[in-house]
Amino acid sequence: MILDKNFFQKDVVTLAKSLLGKVLCRKIDNFILKARIIETEAYSKSEPASHSSLGYSLNRAAMFMEAGTIYMYHSRAGASFNISALGYGDAVLVKSGICFLDNDYNTLAFIQQINKKNGKLRDIHYLASGQTLLCKSLMIERMLWDKKSFNDELYIENIGYIPENILISSRLGIPKGRDNALLPYRYIDKEFLKYAAKGRCKFY
Repeated sequence: MILDKNFFQKDVVTLAKSLLGKVLCRKIDNFILKARIIETEAYSKSEPASHSSLGYSLNRAAMFMEAGTIYMYHSRAGASFNISALGYGDAVLVKSGICFLDNDYNTLAFIQQINKKNGKLRDIHYLASGQTLLCKSLMIERMLWDKKSFNDELYIENIGYIPENILISSRLGIPKGRDNALLPYRYIDKEFLKYAAKGRCKFY
């Protein structure tokens, strides 16, 4: 079942947890590229680690749009994929996914070709272990998708899977001075912890 706009009408923490186990799908050429979401982070306008805390701008506009709007930005490593939540200026970062459970062999081989590491094929288990790898593996580009709504080419499926255990930790990669490092805003499906993004954090 494809998620509709009503699904995203949640506060940012609830939405971040609810997205775990859902499958992000991208139709391109003759393929449907899929990543089951295993890791998310919540960002609220009320705290300085969130881009929206800096105020409205054209680059950050999607965070202030209706819940379910795609917000993308670039870091040095590449694009990151976010979804606006119910709170004004709040959004969920889709941090990591797994491709090997939801794609056939030919699709996995295609994803490996478009997301190589130093010219070599990546292990299928780690094709989307991190926010920029996820965007590369699903060919989700900022120029095409920022400020857009989900549609027939990019959508999220509910496959009926609900994580039995959700790990909660502090977020990764927040610059010193921009965050309370102990905020419990990162959520991981425990079953797939080893495929999540790597970094120092505090688990709760």
